[in-house]
Amino acid sequence: MKYKDNHDGQCMPNFPEKPASAGILTYFGYIPSPFGPLLAVEEENAITHLSLSDGGTLLGQFPPGSIKQQDTPLIVSAKQQLGEYFLGTRKDFQLPLLPSGTPFQQKVWDALCTIPYGETRSYKDIALQIQNPKGCRAVGMANNRNPIIIVIPCHRVIGSNGALVGYAGGLGVKEWLLEHEKKYLPEPVRR
Repeated sequence: MKYKDNHDGQCMPNFPEKPASAGILTYFGYIPSPFGPLLAVEEENAITHLSLSDGGTLLGQFPPGSIKQQDTPLIVSAKQQLGEYFLGTRKDFQLPLLPSGTPFQQKVWDALCTIPYGETRSYKDIALQIQNPKGCRAVGMANNRNPIIIVIPCHRVIGSNGALVGYAGGLGVKEWLLEHEKKYLPEPVRR
């Protein structure tokens, strides 16, 4: 599956297997958000990670000298698009993505990208969508391992009873994102 270079949809689905490439220079930058800085990581001209700034835990996983803080054109575009999202003027993203995960995780992330802005689905809904009706727990684990928050909208997945459950950034951030999207939904067409 591949996300990169496909502009047909919110998340640009279809992930590839991430190629093993030696010596790839990785860039990172910080993006302001209403709940603190987000850390964006770029490799191979695609976003590979977007997370709440973690004090160096993620950055520490890269070999010394292989990662550099720089506002590349892609990171600048991510800053602009996320800024528009936080202002309520952007409902989807046009960013090349290259998240690394198992084929199952990528299938789940593809399904997440079909959840419309301002709507939610349950873990069971996603399990049924990917034709794995007994896979609710596995869907939850894949959701938890989503490396590109907000853009791959794992915040739109809730419990089957409608309760907010699990989010890497904390339930307060998940609640904020869902309320934010509801606030900026277009008014229904009146007849």
